[in-house]
Amino acid sequence: MENLMFVYRSCKVIWTLLVTVLGYASSLPVGDDSICTAEELAKYSIIFTGKWSQTAFPKQYPLYRPPAQWSSMLGVTHSSDYSMWKKNEYASNGVRDFAEKGEAWVLMKEIEEAGEKIQSVHGIFSAPAISSGTGQTSTELEVHSRHPLVSFVVRIVPSPDWFVGIDSLNLCERDHWMEEVSVDLFPYDAGTDSGFTFSSPNFATIPQDTVTEITCSSPSHPANSFYYPKLKILPPIAQVTMVKLKKNQLGLPAPYLNLPAKSNEIIDSVSETPLDCEVSQWSSWGLCRGLCRKTGTKIRTRFVLLQPANNGMPCPNLDEETGCEPENCV
Repeated sequence: MENLMFVYRSCKVIWTLLVTVLGYASSLPVGDDSICTAEELAKYSIIFTGKWSQTAFPKQYPLYRPPAQWSSMLGVTHSSDYSMWKKNEYASNGVRDFAEKGEAWVLMKEIEEAGEKIQSVHGIFSAPAISSGTGQTSTELEVHSRHPLVSFVVRIVPSPDWFVGIDSLNLCERDHWMEEVSVDLFPYDAGTDSGFTFSSPNFATIPQDTVTEITCSSPSHPANSFYYPKLKILPPIAQVTMVKLKKNQLGLPAPYLNLPAKSNEIIDSVSETPLDCEVSQWSSWGLCRGLCRKTGTKIRTRFVLLQPANNGMPCPNLDEETGCEPENCV
């Protein structure tokens, strides 16, 4: 009997230790961020730079109603238990509303609920909108050793459901925080609206598609505003830079930075995207004009669909003439 009691007590101790260990392990975030051993908190300045210029993206570039611009930035610092959006997965209702209409309420609610249920969110941050395709906006964010990932979205305006952003960028490198990181940004389609152009009317995608990256050849359709079949890759439409703040900088407003001269030179020279002229199909041939029993002429025409830009292929002749025999001669 004493032996049985000893075995029982031993098993109880082991079980208690196992439950304690498993309980602690389940409270940790899953993935690479679980091994972050840097100091508990770090603060960063995040600077978003729009590079959506008419030189870089001449096709259907929005000049008015509304002109090219960027929505406000909405972002979150979190663990790997939470995902704001992910390529090749379905966008949440909150991301859909933000990408289509710039409405942030549902997305904010989703973030708050994730933070309450699984403690996966450390903080939310936002930055003001940019009223043109090129320009900067900035704010500050705080990361935690158990929440070292950064995600955000910025809507492309105007567009059906297009946005740029970052999905789960880890600012922690094992025992230290990264001092500075810059990422080029490219357009994404939220998969909730089927428009091809910046100014397409609202036309819901049914059934909903996954989030996909928009490239110079995908969607492979000439009507696509980002369709540049002669390019290998699109130039970056935006860039984000995160700079770790020193302790004596904490509490100061995030700098609204102008790019240094060197960076301006890069922007001006990097993205002259050539745009070839596009013309319509030929019209039907016109009536044959001329004297009876002599060779006459008839003409057909076409018109310009898209003017060339940045040394793209010029437009061909818009009319063509050929010989013919006049009809209905007496």
